[in-house]
Amino acid sequence: MIYMLPLVAEFFGTFLLLMAIFATGNAFAIGGTLALLVILLGGISGSHVNPAVSFAMFIKGAISVTELVTYSVAQCAGGAAAWYAYSALA
Repeated sequence: MIYMLPLVAEFFGTFLLLMAIFATGNAFAIGGTLALLVILLGGISGSHVNPAVSFAMFIKGAISVTELVTYSVAQCAGGAAAWYAYSALA
């Protein structure tokens, strides 16, 4: 069964991380955003916020193939939404 809360967490986590990257380009702001996301979302979804991290967790055996696919889709959608939002605001 697929639960939506982890997918929403991955979507918004990726969205916020990429917005920090696009908007600031500052390593400290990006690192701070990532640290905050890990603290806030770690218990919900593991706070992967990156398909490569989700793939590594799959190889490790921490998540199933279903979670890998759904997390990756949510992360890519979050990244696309962040790019669109940044493009519309900039």
